[in-house]
Amino acid sequence: MDMTSLRKLGSSDLEVFPLSLGGNVFGWTADQDTSFAVLDAYTAAGGNFVDTADSYSAWVDGNSGGESETLIGKWLAARGNRADVVIATKVSQHPEYPGLSAANIKAAADASLRRLGTDHIDLYYTHFDKPEVPVEEIIGALDELVRVGKVRYVGASNITAERLAESLEFSDREGFARYVAVQPHYNLVSRDTYEGELRDLAERSGLAAVPYYALASGFLTGKYRPGTAVDSPRAGGAAKHLESERGRRVLTALDEISEAHGVPVATVALAWLAAQPTVAAPIASARTVEQLPALLGVADLELTEAEVRRLTEASA
Repeated sequence: MDMTSLRKLGSSDLEVFPLSLGGNVFGWTADQDTSFAVLDAYTAAGGNFVDTADSYSAWVDGNSGGESETLIGKWLAARGNRADVVIATKVSQHPEYPGLSAANIKAAADASLRRLGTDHIDLYYTHFDKPEVPVEEIIGALDELVRVGKVRYVGASNITAERLAESLEFSDREGFARYVAVQPHYNLVSRDTYEGELRDLAERSGLAAVPYYALASGFLTGKYRPGTAVDSPRAGGAAKHLESERGRRVLTALDEISEAHGVPVATVALAWLAAQPTVAAPIASARTVEQLPALLGVADLELTEAEVRRLTEASA
């Protein structure tokens, strides 16, 4: 693995590849053989940061949740490489383990550990914050998991700046485990949820951002164009960006920069994210090995300040 491309994840001692491989497709649009092939190709290229959740992919007919973790667990066992891979998973959305009560967090973590076939989770996120549960209860349960060694570090996904601030203050006051990462919905055509209060807080508090929907459900790969139909389960979500002037402006800027560097459009979109304050590694998933090189390219592409600015202005 090329250690020079690894980035420190916030205040933790985790060193991660600048592209986190999304596990949402494993056991959904990628079967076991394809999932193993994608994971093999990702790690062969130096990747070491795999993102999943206990609920992936409960939304698919015939699935009950946990399919992605199970496949990743089988792959880790088959390759014997657990020590080389940073595994991130999440709690709160599994149909059998919903919510963030202390009892549920502990039970869900044990279930995730069983499926992953491991004794520890490197980064454990609250998947969707549940404002009805006091931060004291959530952080208390996470801290216990860290103290017994089941979890190394904790993070929060889909959380408001206010709740994140409360959580950090409580951790600091009690000397409990403290969030090291946030996982926001953030990309070139969706900037409002993260930029502003939440990002300012993350920056002040030394948290790393690991954005999901980094390619806007595929829109930022450039394969969605006016008048083209794309065969993908997420085509509807991606196509809506074509209808906005902002979406079209972003595509134009991406096209110019990708041509200048001779790299795919997706690589440029990820490089813009990777250049943003606090961002350690965008998350993107590949349902085939062929889709991987465009994602992995983010490790080698450094945009100029002018190129970053061009994209930032196009997406304003």
